[in-house]
Amino acid sequence: MPDEDRYQALFRATYADLVRFVERRLHPLAAEDVVAEVFIVAWRRLEEVPEEHGRARAWLFGVAQRTMLNARRGDARRQALAVRVGTALPADVVPDGSDHVVSQVDLARAWCLLSPSDQEALTLTALDGLSTVEAAQVLGISRTALSLRLVRARRRLRVHLDHPATPRTAAADDGGPR
Repeated sequence: MPDEDRYQALFRATYADLVRFVERRLHPLAAEDVVAEVFIVAWRRLEEVPEEHGRARAWLFGVAQRTMLNARRGDARRQALAVRVGTALPADVVPDGSDHVVSQVDLARAWCLLSPSDQEALTLTALDGLSTVEAAQVLGISRTALSLRLVRARRRLRVHLDHPATPRTAAADDGGPR
């Protein structure tokens, strides 16, 4: 199959999954840029993209992962520079949680308590639908290491859900009534 045909077939077969993968991690407008960059890399390195669909998808997710990490590092550098010059960048918009049910709030709170590596392992397998082999390829680790990470991540998530930390009140923070 000619390169252009192979690239178009790869694009058609993986674009929607890749967009969902990135949008779960970034703002949709930023996601479009990342996905475009991923397909530029895929075109330039087409000979390195595996022929088999599942492996090609995992390869693209890996490129997306590294592209997002590079973007975050760039954002952190820009934020640090803005602070140094005395003009902090505006904070990200906090989504309105009024329409969430209590269980979703609890899950979100528990999710935030997980490490980024736990979150990514769970997201790749549970939300993105990658097999453990594909997710391990995206993360650059062995399948065994990923399986162990998943077991531990699920255990930690369950602990956070079963034993929520009680939020501190303002009275407790200032030493209570005097």
